[in-house]
Amino acid sequence: MSARAVVAAVVLGALLLASIAVATTIGSSGLAIGEVARSVLAHLGIGRSPLGALDDGIVWQLRLPRVLTAAAVGAGLALVGAIMQALTANQLADPYLLGLSSGASFGAVSVLLLGVSLLLPLAAFLGALAALAITLGLAGALGRLTPSRTVLAGVAVSALGSALTSFVVFWTARGDAYQDVLNWLLGSLAGARWPQVAIAVGGIVVIGIPLMTTGRVLDAFAFGDRMAASLGVNVTGARWGLLGSTAVLTGVLVSVSGSIGFVGLVLPHAVRLIAGPRHRVLLPLSALVGAIYLVWADTAARTVLAPRELPVGIVTALIGAPVFAILLARRKAQS
Repeated sequence: MSARAVVAAVVLGALLLASIAVATTIGSSGLAIGEVARSVLAHLGIGRSPLGALDDGIVWQLRLPRVLTAAAVGAGLALVGAIMQALTANQLADPYLLGLSSGASFGAVSVLLLGVSLLLPLAAFLGALAALAITLGLAGALGRLTPSRTVLAGVAVSALGSALTSFVVFWTARGDAYQDVLNWLLGSLAGARWPQVAIAVGGIVVIGIPLMTTGRVLDAFAFGDRMAASLGVNVTGARWGLLGSTAVLTGVLVSVSGSIGFVGLVLPHAVRLIAGPRHRVLLPLSALVGAIYLVWADTAARTVLAPRELPVGIVTALIGAPVFAILLARRKAQS
């Protein structure tokens, strides 16, 4: 990385930590940053919490896990979006391009309607992997795995998954089950607790961080498959490996948050305007920006209309759609 990129990463990292700290204090029970910090340290075995039992539980059991989950999910979605746009040579690509969201939705909705919500993360993850397997199998059956074939197969699988999900909801959902299903389909972090933090952060550590080191390979893909091969890249192996890794990471994230749109679509474009197209810089900066963005989007979702709460997917769509239109207009003007 250049010195400028390192400075940008340090600044964004500091902003992320500040965002996590401030967002944890915001809510119906207003708390000071110092009180929150001492409460967290007390749970880590350092000192005593200055908060009462109720406020301490709000910080440790509700707000902090939710904010940390939002940061991990935002980072992962932005990272996967940037990689998918490079792999498919498609500026409209996002983490759900290969039908992963519809597959995860089908798995999650099925267990919600069966009344076994404890299995929701596992069912969503397995649904996403099943969608990936069908997409890649269909694309491979059409011939050599190319970006266009992969995208077309993903569109077909996404339509099938959405149809199956709609059928299950129509045929099975009764009473309050509609609300649970709707919240998940629109994307929500309301149920995030420490197990969800472990799943999301674990996915970032195990899969996301290694993906951030693939910038050179993705830069080679920008010149086309033949040029990438001439630069020593195993094109087929690299594409399969990256598609598989991003799909697994997306499945992990969707399993704890539902389908949150526009994060992986818009943020990589916004970061490119500042950091340029080199993926060695773009990937880590996109992850940091995604984490900051989703922390504040979720904070707005749970506070703006309090005591009612919006699914965070609605907030990201309300912000992301006009921002994406502005980015496209600016790019057209520059070209």
